[in-house]
Amino acid sequence: MNIAENKELNLKLYTETLENGMKIIVIPIKNTDKKFVAWTTRYGSIDNIFVDPKTKKEIEVPDGVAHYLEHKMFEQENGKDSLYVLMGLGLDANAYTTDSHTSYHFSGTSNFYEGLDELMDYFQHPYFTDENVEKERGIIGQEIRIGEDEPFNKLYYNCMKCMYKTSPVRIDVAGTKDTIAKITKETLYTCYNTFYNPSNTFMCVVGDFEPEVVISEIQKRLLPRENQNEIKRIYPKKDIGINEKKKEDKAEVNMPLFMIGLKDDTESIPEIKKVVFSEMIFDIIFGGSSDFYKKLYEDGLLMSPLDGTFEYTKVSSHYLVYGESKKPEEVYKLFIEEMKNHVITEEEFEREKKRLYGIKVLSSDDVTDIGRTEVVDEVLGYSILDSIDVIKNVKLEDIEKYRQELFKEENSVLSIVRQK
Repeated sequence: MNIAENKELNLKLYTETLENGMKIIVIPIKNTDKKFVAWTTRYGSIDNIFVDPKTKKEIEVPDGVAHYLEHKMFEQENGKDSLYVLMGLGLDANAYTTDSHTSYHFSGTSNFYEGLDELMDYFQHPYFTDENVEKERGIIGQEIRIGEDEPFNKLYYNCMKCMYKTSPVRIDVAGTKDTIAKITKETLYTCYNTFYNPSNTFMCVVGDFEPEVVISEIQKRLLPRENQNEIKRIYPKKDIGINEKKKEDKAEVNMPLFMIGLKDDTESIPEIKKVVFSEMIFDIIFGGSSDFYKKLYEDGLLMSPLDGTFEYTKVSSHYLVYGESKKPEEVYKLFIEEMKNHVITEEEFEREKKRLYGIKVLSSDDVTDIGRTEVVDEVLGYSILDSIDVIKNVKLEDIEKYRQELFKEENSVLSIVRQK
């Protein structure tokens, strides 16, 4: 068992990789009743072309299979829905699918091992028939139709289409009504057998646990499956540069929404640092206490602070800034000017560094926050402790160098959703 520790935050990570290739991460938090667990497969919406580990044949499946599979995993052969079983135990349970992973999780203060029984039962016993796959098609089709009219969905995917020519991140995680029409039970079983193999999954447990005990309990509930090793995934060639500068759409909104995309084509900085550096840069220059926001608020161009987030997968890397404004083009123009001309001072940098580290300290005893953060970090190839170390050791020249690489006008795009 490997142990990593941050003594300042009194935070330890215990990791164990089993013979079947599955990784278990335990983060003990003493003196808390709340517990969190997530079983995650490294399988997301971008994984549509891959090589079958057994037959060595290349397989291509329709867009939306990972999300479709997530929907179907809760339905059991005896007719029960495992999501409702977990909720009946008093647990807050759910699942989600992203570009890069699918995660099944629950949290609560009691009935943890009863919940673990249910989670590990449905995760290891898929039940797909022609009838229940067809029934789900209508449900997901309705979800897709609702998503097509949802303002933020339009804003986001139009921004992706501006930044990328061929990347699968252009397509909604749920797929389209045409692609889900091609999904069969055979498709689901093929993807389940490939991507839900233990060697492609990990489990994260957070709470007042003895690591050896909870790992033993997990092993007791595991079915024997062969370690199939790494899955070969086939992606389009990485896009360089942007696809188009601007896209506009219309929806039922009170005020125009806008999203500025900054496509990141740099490869000189590890992704873990990009996440931290970009957050620091954004908050210093464009955050709610920045001079930029105060001026635009006073001028009536922004009614509330901007939001920003860094996203990356094996086929995409970008920073997104979004908000509401009566004049989104003017905000975009001022944004570009500010990102070119603002010089970050040592005082701004030190204040932001303390703020960000303080957030980590405050969340270091929140079981659910820690668990969810660790799941995302693990998918991206690092741990919650790694990001804390980056914050602690970052220097002003580090973020200034990255600002110059990321915040380039030629790599920026604008997506707008106006009132119908």
